[in-house]
Amino acid sequence: MTNAAVHMEGQLHGSAHDAVATGALDAKGQQHPIKLYLVVWGWLFVLSTFSYLVDYFGLHGYLRWSLILLFMMLKAGLIVAVFMHMAWERLALTYAILLPPIAVLVFVAIMALESEYTHFLRVLFFAAHS
Repeated sequence: MTNAAVHMEGQLHGSAHDAVATGALDAKGQQHPIKLYLVVWGWLFVLSTFSYLVDYFGLHGYLRWSLILLFMMLKAGLIVAVFMHMAWERLALTYAILLPPIAVLVFVAIMALESEYTHFLRVLFFAAHS
């Protein structure tokens, strides 16, 4: 074999070896530092404490439910992003998982607004005929 052929063959074996080594690392999976999980656990604890404090201070009405829902969504976002590894997934997979619940929430909000409008019209109509 010529010198160029030997050199090319060495490159092929080297790149094949690199591909096998990379595949071995990929098969092992991603490793994240334990500090990341401990920090997220700490934030979940803090957010849960805030949720309980809403009840402890006796907040009522829209403020109470807004705060509870805000803390709930923040905790769910942390869990999905870190513990379900969505922060490291491709954007298409993230959209496939997150967009349907967001669409459901939008439709529920539309239905809630529509129900208030319908309730208003019924009260207005039946109050006029009573």
